[in-house]
Amino acid sequence: MTDSWATFGADLHLEPVGQGLRSGLMEALREAVRTGRLTPGTRLPSSRVLAADLGVARNTVADAYAELVAEGWLTARQGSGTRVARRSAPRRKDPAAAPARPARSGAGYNLKPGSPDLSAFPRTAWLRAARKALTAAPDEAFGYGDPHGRLELRTVLAEYLARARGVYADPERIVICAGFAHGLSLLGRVLRGRRVRDVAVESYGLDLHTNLLTEAGLRTPCLPLDEHGSRTGELAALRGAGAVLLTPAHQFPTGVPLHPDRRAAAVDWARSTGGLILEDDYDGEFRYDRQPVGALQGLDPERVVHLGTASKSLAPALRLGWMVLPRSLVGEVVAAKGVSEWMSGSPDQLTLAEFIASGAYDRHVRSMRLRYRRRRDQLVAALAERAPGIEVSGIAAGLHAVLELPAGAERSVIQAAAFQGLALDGLARYRHPDAPAARDALVIGYGSPSESAWAGALDALCRVLP
Repeated sequence: MTDSWATFGADLHLEPVGQGLRSGLMEALREAVRTGRLTPGTRLPSSRVLAADLGVARNTVADAYAELVAEGWLTARQGSGTRVARRSAPRRKDPAAAPARPARSGAGYNLKPGSPDLSAFPRTAWLRAARKALTAAPDEAFGYGDPHGRLELRTVLAEYLARARGVYADPERIVICAGFAHGLSLLGRVLRGRRVRDVAVESYGLDLHTNLLTEAGLRTPCLPLDEHGSRTGELAALRGAGAVLLTPAHQFPTGVPLHPDRRAAAVDWARSTGGLILEDDYDGEFRYDRQPVGALQGLDPERVVHLGTASKSLAPALRLGWMVLPRSLVGEVVAAKGVSEWMSGSPDQLTLAEFIASGAYDRHVRSMRLRYRRRRDQLVAALAERAPGIEVSGIAAGLHAVLELPAGAERSVIQAAAFQGLALDGLARYRHPDAPAARDALVIGYGSPSESAWAGALDALCRVLP
């Protein structure tokens, strides 16, 4: 039978009475220790209390405790009762299969880029929008739906993107997808179907995106990058390139915006060759020192695909993204989605549509812009005080900063951070395989920690910097 052991808030599966019950109790205790439900030092109930709770003889519990003490799982001392042993964890069955864990000091912190502050998700406002959207939703909204995405969401996105990002959009140009990676995967298939062989990428960026293009059968030559962004004037030298993937508003990970001359050069290249620009606008709303740089798509809506998501502004778990496409691509992208990829859930699409239309999205973005700007300023101030030799760049926008390190220091700083329980990424993590190693730096995601963890994460970072 199965008894609920309320003392520990866990279900311990016990065998029938007699010797079987003692064995079941022992195994349940072992498993609770293995999985961390009973942590080292936890005091167990007395044999009398536990026996009464389980409805068994006291000797059954006492014998189980005694045997587990002998095995090293528990300790028993006069006056302090029976406790989980400090060194009771068994060895792994396959040590080689388990990755080694660095020694840690204190709490764990994550300063890797790529995530917003998830603790700031606007739960109350989102729930309010969901209730209103679902109450008003027509019955057909709960069917299989339109592979373009819900018209309600595409309509409000067209208005919002035009107002906030300078995107030329109408609902018929927009296709909803399950995030940027999904959209890029669809575009990769479409480009391959158009006999494109190469898609140029920036010399620093996410290998996930490069891999998605490679999996679609495309080569990914890289464009050099400097303090003015990708050198788009060199696109013409990439003879086989039929498209280019850019992060023009805030290059990831170096943090520089694409210079106006280079924006124009990219559009000129696309017009003269018939190529496409894939614009990743991953955190375009978060600019701190002046108005956000407008989307590249506004320069030529028929040569630029604008891709955006709610992953940075709200949360990646929503799996909601959008593509604003040239008219000639809409049908091909919808066909590439096919029947197996039609849906980003209609209820979430309707909720986001209501969230934007009600003004809640704008209010949330404004609130988060202030929060992230404050964190950026605190990061810069802490570095100026505690690591004055560290230069910071890429901080005019976005959710991350680049910290320059002395030559050869990147790997050792990351290892020291891991020892302190601090997760960091170096710039080398994002370098294209064909790009030369140019500098040692850290890419610090100051958006990731919760408000309560931010001060500790910042302190841990300063401790490991040279």
